[in-house]
Amino acid sequence: MESIKIGIIGGTGYTGAELLRLLARHPRAELRVLTSRQEAGKRADALFPALRGHCDAVFEVPDPERLAACDAVFFATPHGTAMQMAPALIERGVKVLDLSADFRLKDAAEFQRWYKLEHSAPAALAEAVYGLPELHREAIRRARLVACPGCYPTAVQLGLAPLLEAGLVDTRGLVADCKSGTSGGGREAKIGSLYCEVTESFKAYGVPGHRHLPEITQGLSGCAGETVGITFVPHLVPMSRGIHATLYARLRKPLADLRGLYAQRYAGEAFVDVLPVGDHPETRSVRGANVCRISPHLGPDGETVVVLSVIDNLVKGASGQAVQCFNLMFGLPETLGLDAPALAP
Repeated sequence: MESIKIGIIGGTGYTGAELLRLLARHPRAELRVLTSRQEAGKRADALFPALRGHCDAVFEVPDPERLAACDAVFFATPHGTAMQMAPALIERGVKVLDLSADFRLKDAAEFQRWYKLEHSAPAALAEAVYGLPELHREAIRRARLVACPGCYPTAVQLGLAPLLEAGLVDTRGLVADCKSGTSGGGREAKIGSLYCEVTESFKAYGVPGHRHLPEITQGLSGCAGETVGITFVPHLVPMSRGIHATLYARLRKPLADLRGLYAQRYAGEAFVDVLPVGDHPETRSVRGANVCRISPHLGPDGETVVVLSVIDNLVKGASGQAVQCFNLMFGLPETLGLDAPALAP
């Protein structure tokens, strides 16, 4: 079968490295272009030794003509880069998957408020499809530009979507209490991510407002058919990978089979695993895998639903989900290159 020519812009961060790892075993993907201005001339497996024997690509300075010769280009870049480059690639017939936030928020004013950048590609923003396959699969199949979701928004939306779609819970009192490993902050050197700053500690951050809040609100409002109100508090925990979202909602009416609701909603979904009644998912159970494990519980008052949702922030929360969308965009089996089990221990 003919290979699909791939470009990756910004392959030096954690999401870029994860893309390289996943695409290295993808039977239809052929990496043609891997860019980094800072690391130009260096082999990818020199920067990421885990790729030795699997990826012989060499970083290069971005060249618009070489990128335009690709069938698909992934942006694993800081916010603000994709909006500058993606429109020209799309016009040249390249399908674009952006792992930054440039095309996630449909309201350009909201994007500017939260990311402190004026959006320079409003037409592309209007065209972009939000890349959460379990909610937008058919639109992703037809898309030229996919905005890959953030990690927290993925865990929260998958966890609450069945309840909101069915109109079963109060939409104004939702709570998302979420924890993430340190790789969620990126590979750039920061004091707050140093081992001695993180280990044996646990803290909340972004309580007055986190960048993922408007994305979560936008997605959940689409599920509910009305604007939702949600309190979202992220926390940093001393592990490298993983997100655990504990989600709270109040039922509008009694629900006899909570797990059955989730099992029916996600029946046939390869990357959402609804656990047996009473189970509590662990982040290590999804480490390295493109899967969200969910366990809904009914609180002792019979009115509060507590949903536990775990993902690997670098896989289902970023690069794995991007490859899942890539498969849909090119008419491939959705699980292609993504069916490996999680790492254990």
